[in-house]
Amino acid sequence: MSSAKSDATRDRIEAELTDPLAALGLDVEAVEITPAGKRRVLRVAVDKDGGVNLDDVAEATREIERVLDEDSDVMGEHPYTLEVTSRGVDRPLTLPRHWRRNTDRLVKISLVEGGEVEGRITGAGEASAELLVDGETREVAYADVAKAKVQIEFNRKNKDA
Repeated sequence: MSSAKSDATRDRIEAELTDPLAALGLDVEAVEITPAGKRRVLRVAVDKDGGVNLDDVAEATREIERVLDEDSDVMGEHPYTLEVTSRGVDRPLTLPRHWRRNTDRLVKISLVEGGEVEGRITGAGEASAELLVDGETREVAYADVAKAKVQIEFNRKNKDA
């Protein structure tokens, strides 16, 4: 399958799934189609405020299967395997909801104009996020962010302890 056709198929699948999954309180974060021998693998990543659990993934899987069964030409004639996952912690923060859902997490930001900032997200709005950087609050506009990723913390003490 050509890349342009694959992109169009992916975009169409995402458009078909957005409203039905939103009715379940879920956002479609990513849709990927990859070849796997004579089959294809359709991966759909979902998320929601508070994170997703196994029940959410199971419910999303049933809804995605229903939507794809109703519109059988979306995936074409070729067999496929469906994988529904949660948004990985290593995915970049690209939308305001990603920042909001990662409040209290440590984030490393590469700025558009150069330089990096590392701090803890203390709040997130539609245009910017507040970070605690070296004990001081700093507002960072999303427009100034080239790339932002949550940092894994293995030794962080429970903040409520």
